[in-house]
Amino acid sequence: MSLHDPTNNAQQVSYSTKNSREGILGAERTTTTAHVSGPTDSHILSKVDQDEKGLAQRAGDTDNVTDVGWDKPPEQIHERIVSGLSNEDLWMLIRRFNKQIYYVKAMPEAPLQRLDMNRAEDEQFSPDKLRATLERFYTTIVVSLTAFVKHIARLRSWRERDRTAGFCLVYFAAWILDLLAPTFFAFLLVLVVSPQSRQFLFPPAPIPLVSTDTGGIQKPKAGVLGSHDSITGAPEKMKGEAAEREASNLITSVASVAVGSVAGKHDQGTPEDAPIESSVPDAMEIATSAADAQTAAHGERTDESHDKTKEPMRDSVYNGANLAMRILADIIDTWERFGNALSPTPPFSMITPYLRLASVLSVGFLTSLVVSAHMFVKMSTFGVGFAFFGDPIIRRGVAYLNREYPRWEKLLELQNSLLKGIPTNAQLTLTLLRIGEANGAPLPPPPSHSLHHTPSQPAPVRNEDINLDATDEEINAAIAPTPQSLDTNDTHDQHDIHPHPPKKGFASRMLGFFRGTTATGIESKLAVDRAKAAVGSKRAKGRVGVLRKKGQITLPSGPVQFDGRYRGKRGVLVIDQSQSPPLLYFTTDQSVQVNDPTLERRSKSSVLFSMPVSDIREMRKVGGLGWKGKLVTGWAVGSKEVVDGLNLVGKLPTQNYQLTAMKTRDQLFNRLVAIDGQVWASY
Repeated sequence: MSLHDPTNNAQQVSYSTKNSREGILGAERTTTTAHVSGPTDSHILSKVDQDEKGLAQRAGDTDNVTDVGWDKPPEQIHERIVSGLSNEDLWMLIRRFNKQIYYVKAMPEAPLQRLDMNRAEDEQFSPDKLRATLERFYTTIVVSLTAFVKHIARLRSWRERDRTAGFCLVYFAAWILDLLAPTFFAFLLVLVVSPQSRQFLFPPAPIPLVSTDTGGIQKPKAGVLGSHDSITGAPEKMKGEAAEREASNLITSVASVAVGSVAGKHDQGTPEDAPIESSVPDAMEIATSAADAQTAAHGERTDESHDKTKEPMRDSVYNGANLAMRILADIIDTWERFGNALSPTPPFSMITPYLRLASVLSVGFLTSLVVSAHMFVKMSTFGVGFAFFGDPIIRRGVAYLNREYPRWEKLLELQNSLLKGIPTNAQLTLTLLRIGEANGAPLPPPPSHSLHHTPSQPAPVRNEDINLDATDEEINAAIAPTPQSLDTNDTHDQHDIHPHPPKKGFASRMLGFFRGTTATGIESKLAVDRAKAAVGSKRAKGRVGVLRKKGQITLPSGPVQFDGRYRGKRGVLVIDQSQSPPLLYFTTDQSVQVNDPTLERRSKSSVLFSMPVSDIREMRKVGGLGWKGKLVTGWAVGSKEVVDGLNLVGKLPTQNYQLTAMKTRDQLFNRLVAIDGQVWASY
């Protein structure tokens, strides 16, 4: 039976909403205790009243939808949208949620962890998902570990003399008294219980400004301190964008090297002055059957009927990649849970995570006081020997546990024990989205990425906030932009540096010719599809309107109606919350108003389908032209973008709706995933 009994969902919840910087001691602000119901803690917490409220929480009217900043620039939103979290942090969470979650299914009951949006056991593998997981690993773990390594370098450098001397004195005093283990556990206890101690013992500094080698100040790799939480320090318009671009470029570079290796780039025997090498397109950029071409060039056969190792090895690689992706995702989820336990975000409890972690560390502290180093070594070596030679006993013990306690392995997992009820970033984002829906004020989407160049300007920083042993002159010189030898925004400089642009070779001209013909072919094909759709072709209807000019404004874009197409017909998807449960319908009548979205006001002929939101069982984000079509279109038609769609599946076999050409697909997805009481799993 699930931990949440479906016959008794009413639970009493009390939690704190004070800022994490205030610690868990002192003036504790507690919300009103309320009896609310829900299948998971996420549903429950989204409905509990808080003392501190943001724009969305002050709306509090579920009958009429309140617009709290949709389609508004960030500078026009002067207050926090939700309490306890800055708007930039909120948008960063939603932006990464949009990239991480794209296929969900409704589950019949709540999981053991008491939070939904967990990854399913039979999660589907795809190269796109592997790439998204690797990028998430970079932004979540690699950046944090880099900050840790740089802080260790700061301590070892003795540039911050008083702080390093304090650490040194405590360490060697504990070593002399043979109290290293108790001191270590006591140190961790202080860090967990007191957030102020983290700021005091480990004063922050911008990551790209610290040198890993010297522990002192350095010039950021990007040439300017445009962001604090990235490795290169590249400029960004919204918080977290620089690290996300770093992750994307890192994976692209690794893939480029891998493709070059498969293609046999820099093969043996290639002379340096080969005349055709400079005019032939780089094989690292055109990875079409490169490995087979390299093998065939040596006179070997590449067909699967001849090479019996090809298919088994390909399957092994995909299975291994799937396993690696799941292990990596588990590591990231655990990392995020620990991060959210140490720095909780309302409406999640501010005290419970501290108490759990502190209790475990207290046991370790007390144990370290009575267990000598010799006894610890003897116990550890005995455990290693038992694990190696005790297989018959271990097998019988596992069989007994499986028979008597079928779910014992699940109960031992961190998310179901120590970290139970502590969310990942995706689960935190889902809860915040549900808070907006519970108050009739859907959270606005992140500001759209501008097509304009991000200016190379230093991020706002105060010299006194940079806790490094450096003068103001050194800090100002490090954070200031490096003079660029080529300014991409200054055409005058371009002409000065390159008065005579290099002449294009034959291969480049041919590549440009094929790009132009490909672009013409794509647009002609879509024009033919539009004609086919007019005469009833179902496939053609799904491709109408999928190619649009970049930066084109699409209205309406929420929070009640969303522009899109169904069976080739343009219209709007409307969420009617005057119904119980809320109703989703598609209408070709685009005159729907935010304050009047009811289905009764629409003519029957204009409504192509309708379904209760509670009937949705699956939601899947789908591409507009498939990944191959998107690659070709992105290469050939640079001035336009492919607009993706959304597939909705309901309870009944007839409730299967393919929505296409949806510029605001993510916004609709986020509303539908948060608006009702479904328990979701990510696939």
